[in-house]
Amino acid sequence: MAEVDLIIAGRPYRVACRSGEEENLRAAARMVDAKSREALSGLGSLSEARQLLFAGLLLADQIIENKGGGTTLPSTPDPELAARAERLASRLESLADALENEAPKV
Repeated sequence: MAEVDLIIAGRPYRVACRSGEEENLRAAARMVDAKSREALSGLGSLSEARQLLFAGLLLADQIIENKGGGTTLPSTPDPELAARAERLASRLESLADALENEAPKV
């Protein structure tokens, strides 16, 4: 396992990934960071969790639009896309865990 230092929405994170996937993780983090900043500029003041939520929604919307068809998704998912979605979900879970561990306890 490798660890990668990322900055998303102005906050530093250290995220684990499989060896060899570091650059893909950095690229994904840059995309999430850009969308989180887009959400913040469009919606004003947001909590960190909501900023990341909207970043994810904006990215999903972009993927749907790039596929060229509204909200109708194919009934049988592409196996490669499903595998990539699983890896992304795993990374997002790692980020969520990091957020929960870094959040100040009230």
